[in-house]
Amino acid sequence: MLEGLDPEQRAVATALHGPVCVLAGAGTGKTRAITHRIAYGVRAGILQPNTVLAVTFTNRAAGEMRGRLRQLGAEGVQARTFHSAALRQLQFFWPKAVGGELPRLVDRKIQLVADAAAASRLRLDRGELRDVTAEIEWSKVTQTVPGDYAAAVHKADRAAPRHPAEIAQIYSAYETLKRNRSVIDFEDVLLLTVGILQDRQDIAEQVRAQYQHFVVDEYQDVSPLQQRLLDLWLGERDSLCVVGDASQTIYSFTGATPDHLLGFRTRHPAATVVKLVRDYRSSPQVVHLANGILTRASGRAAEHRLELVSQREAGPEPTYVEYADEPSEAEGAARRIRELIDSGVSAGEIAILFRTNGQSEIYEQALADAGVPYQLRGAERFFERAEVRKAHHELRAAARFGDNDAGLDEAVDLPSQVRAVLSGAGWTPEPPAGSGAVRDRWESLAAIARLAEDLARAEPAATLNAFVAELDARANAQHAPTVEGVTLASLHAAKGLEWDAVFLVGLAEGMMPITYAKTDEQIEEERRLLYVGVTRARRHLGLSWALSRSPGGRPNRRPSRFLDGLRPGSKGSAGRGARAGRGGIEFGSGPGAREPVGDVRPRADRKVARCRVCGRTLEAAEMKLMRCEDCPSDMDEGLYERLIEWRGRTAAGLGQPAFCVFTDKTLIAIAEAAPEDAAELSRIPGVGRRKFRTYGSDVLAICAGQELEDQPDDESGDD
Repeated sequence: MLEGLDPEQRAVATALHGPVCVLAGAGTGKTRAITHRIAYGVRAGILQPNTVLAVTFTNRAAGEMRGRLRQLGAEGVQARTFHSAALRQLQFFWPKAVGGELPRLVDRKIQLVADAAAASRLRLDRGELRDVTAEIEWSKVTQTVPGDYAAAVHKADRAAPRHPAEIAQIYSAYETLKRNRSVIDFEDVLLLTVGILQDRQDIAEQVRAQYQHFVVDEYQDVSPLQQRLLDLWLGERDSLCVVGDASQTIYSFTGATPDHLLGFRTRHPAATVVKLVRDYRSSPQVVHLANGILTRASGRAAEHRLELVSQREAGPEPTYVEYADEPSEAEGAARRIRELIDSGVSAGEIAILFRTNGQSEIYEQALADAGVPYQLRGAERFFERAEVRKAHHELRAAARFGDNDAGLDEAVDLPSQVRAVLSGAGWTPEPPAGSGAVRDRWESLAAIARLAEDLARAEPAATLNAFVAELDARANAQHAPTVEGVTLASLHAAKGLEWDAVFLVGLAEGMMPITYAKTDEQIEEERRLLYVGVTRARRHLGLSWALSRSPGGRPNRRPSRFLDGLRPGSKGSAGRGARAGRGGIEFGSGPGAREPVGDVRPRADRKVARCRVCGRTLEAAEMKLMRCEDCPSDMDEGLYERLIEWRGRTAAGLGQPAFCVFTDKTLIAIAEAAPEDAAELSRIPGVGRRKFRTYGSDVLAICAGQELEDQPDDESGDD
C-alpha cells in the first residue's frame, strides 16, 4: 500500500489515528494519498471497512474513490457525497424518528418557487426564478431562516436578485408549500438529518456505532450545514481526516467556506498536518505561473497558500497574447488549437476556459469555422439556450412580417431594430446587478445585440432578414454531432478536471476579475478562480485578452491585474516584452514562445503597428488597412469593384451574408495591396488561414485580372 507514494503521501497513508489535516495543492495526488491511507488502514487491521465513511462533493469524485478503493482491496468502505450519505440515513431512521414514510424528494424545486412567488403575488421571469431558487439554497446551507435573510445578505455583502424582503417572503411561502404538499428538497435532506441526530440521542449513537472513521475530501468547500452534520456524525470522537486547499475555494456564492479547513488546528490542537506540494500534473513552467498568481493574494486563504513544486519534465512557456478584438482572440485560439491537433495533441486533451457561459458563442463559432470538433461542459450550447431560441424565433418573425407585426421602422438601423425585438425577450440597455441566471440570460441576449452591431458595421445596408440568415448559419454550424473534441467550459465547471493544453481566454479587466466583484473577498476569489484555471493545464497553457470587444472598437481594455508582474512586458516582470504574432501581440520568452511574424513592437509603448503612409502609430480599428483613416488610399478602384462583385456572387451561392466571405475593410486592404502571390495575400489582416484556403486562388486570380468560371460552394467563415 505504501509503495510508489512520495514521503508526504506516505505520511498521510500512515497517519491513522487522531485528527489529520491534509493541505493538498492542485495536482499533488491527494486522492491517491487518502485512498491508500484507507486501504493501508484496512490491510493493517486498524480500520474495519464497514466503519469508514469517505465523503466528497460530486458523484463523479465519489465514484472515482470507490473504484480506487476496490482496486486496492478495500471493498466495503462507503464513499459518498454528503447528500447521498445523509439521504440513506434519513430513509432508514425516518419511520423510527418521525413515523410513516419519508416525504417525497423533489428533483427540481423551481416550480415550487414559482408557486411560492405567485402565492406572494410577485411575478418572476425564468431567470429570476433560477436566481431566487439559488438564494433559497444558499440560505438553507448557511442555516438562515426566512426572517433572517435580509440581515444575512447584508452581512455577506451579497447581491440579491430581488429586494431582500421579497425574497424572504417567497422563501417563507416556499417552506409553507413544501409542508402542505408533504415534499422535501435537496437541502432538507441535510437539515432533517441534522435535526434527527440532534433530537434523538439514541439514533445519533447508532450512527456513530456504525461509522467510526471519517475522511472528507475538498474540505475547503464545506458549508456550515455540512460541517454541522459532520460534527454530529463524529460526536466526541476525533477519528477524522480532512483534505483541502484554501487556494481552490471558488464556490463561496453557494455557501462554501474555507474557514473550517483553515481553523482545523484551532479546533484540533493535536492534529497531524501534512502538506502535499509535489505537483505531478503540470510542467514546471505552468506551476511557476500558478505560484506567481498567488504571490500577491491577500486574506486568510492567502496566508495558507501552498508553494507547488513540479515533478514533471520541462515544457513550453505559457504564452500571453493580446488581440485587437474578441473575434480575433477567438480566431487566434482556434488557430493555435488546430496547430496543436495537427502536431498530435488529441482534441479531447484541449480546453478553452472562460469566466462566464455567455462567452462561449464566439469560441463555438471560431472552432466550427476552423473545423475543430468541440463539446460544451456545464452549459447549454449557445443557440440551444432558452432565451437565445426565443430571441431567434422573435427575430425571424419580425423579419418575416416587418413593421406590421413587430412595430419596426425599416428606416431605423439594424442594431436598433434588433434591440427593439430583444427588449421584448427581456434585454435591457444596462446589465442587471449581480450575477446568476438573470445576468447569464442578459449576456446571451447582449451577445446577439453585439452581433447585429458587427453585421451593421461590416454591411451598413444589412437588413433584418440578412441578420436572421446570419443567426441561422451560425446555429447550423454549431449543431454538429457531439464527438470527442475540444472542451469549452467556464472556470467553475472546470474544477477537478485537467487537460494537456488549456487556453484561458478573455483575461481582461471587467471579466477577470468580473465587473461585479466589488469587495476584497470577492476579488480574491476571482484570483483563486484564475489559479484553478491555470492548474488545469498539464503542459501547454495560453492566456489571452482583447483590447476591444469588436473589430474597429476603441481599444480601452487592459489585461487582468492578476497578470501584472507575471506576463512579460508588465511592471515587475522579467520577460523580454511583446512580439507581434500572426493575429495578435504575443508576449513570452524561453523555448515555448513562438517566433515573431511581421512588425516587432515593444508592448510597453503600445506600438502595435505603424501607418505605412505617414508612420503614425495605428489604433486597433486601423490595423486592417495598415494606414490611418485620414491618409490617402492607393486602392485600385477597378480591382475593388471586381472583388465586391465576386464576393456578392460567392455569398449568394453559399446562402450567407456577404461579410461572412470578406468584410468591406478586408476587400479595401486587398485592393490597396494588390497581392501578386500567396505570401502577399496571406499577410493581409482579415485573410486568415481558413479563408486563404477557401478563397485565396479566386482572389489572386481576380488581382491578376483573370476571369473566374467556378465559384466556391461549401465553406465560409467570419473575418
